[in-house]
Amino acid sequence: MTARSTLGTTAAKTRTFRLAAVAAVAVAGSMLLTACGDQTNSTKPEGGQSSGASTKAPLFSKLPADIQKAGVIKVGTDASYAPMEFTEGEKIVGVDPDIAKALSKQLGVDFKFTSGTFDGLITSIYTGRQDLIMSSMTDNKKRQEGLDDSGKKIGKGIDFVDYFSSGVSLLVKKGNPQGVNSLDDLCGKTVAVQRGTIYEDTFKAQAAKCGDKKLTIQAFDTDAEAQTRVKAGGAVADLNDYPVASYIAKTSGGGNDFEVTGNQSDVGLFGIGVSKDKTQLRDAIKEALDAAIKDGTYAQALKTWNVEDSAVKQATVNAGK
Repeated sequence: MTARSTLGTTAAKTRTFRLAAVAAVAVAGSMLLTACGDQTNSTKPEGGQSSGASTKAPLFSKLPADIQKAGVIKVGTDASYAPMEFTEGEKIVGVDPDIAKALSKQLGVDFKFTSGTFDGLITSIYTGRQDLIMSSMTDNKKRQEGLDDSGKKIGKGIDFVDYFSSGVSLLVKKGNPQGVNSLDDLCGKTVAVQRGTIYEDTFKAQAAKCGDKKLTIQAFDTDAEAQTRVKAGGAVADLNDYPVASYIAKTSGGGNDFEVTGNQSDVGLFGIGVSKDKTQLRDAIKEALDAAIKDGTYAQALKTWNVEDSAVKQATVNAGK
């Protein structure tokens, strides 16, 4: 289960998961600003105007007529999750905006990102305020069917075009001095983690598996504190979503503080959310993603942020579990 995989959680719980990512960027020395509800920026089709359509784009005709006319696709996000989407200066940047640029090239319309709260993104699709969601949102059956965590129907659900595969990864000191390559390697050692997150739950489950070979868990208020503990050698590993862990490894101390080790666990799919009533838009996005995968612009977007291991080989619809 990834950090944005829950549905129908309380705002406080959502914020707890967010803080892990935000604190991670802070310790890495990245400039991260608080996202505002009305903050926007647009990705533009190659050769396009600041707002408007490029009818010569290969897949422009696949779009619904209203979007062709508007020349823009409105995208909801929560820009507080580096490197997937975050604010730098007054721009929303990251993996998702860069993938949107690749899609824009195929479709010939702008992708206009607006940042708001994560737990309000699906509602923005229901109301028509946004056309898409691109916010590291895990595709799962509950979201597809509009159910909360208890299985209660709370909406009609949304469709997903799956574009990114991500699990959780171990973050260790540069050089991996303790030779940690899996959760099983942690038995008999000490780990650090942010208190109250799903990552702490993962470590607790591993501690139960370790039995007499005790796994000691040091929980901190912020993930930044956990990272500092690992950097100082007081713990052998921290745990975070793969793209976040990878970003920390790439940026903290100029790439000299940490490294990501072992395989991702609890792997799931991130999806681009779209209304179930907008099947033409959904299918156009899927076709554009497949085209971007084929021409290499999708791979380049992932390479820019050092998350190539999360690439999908082809676009799928509602493939999440």
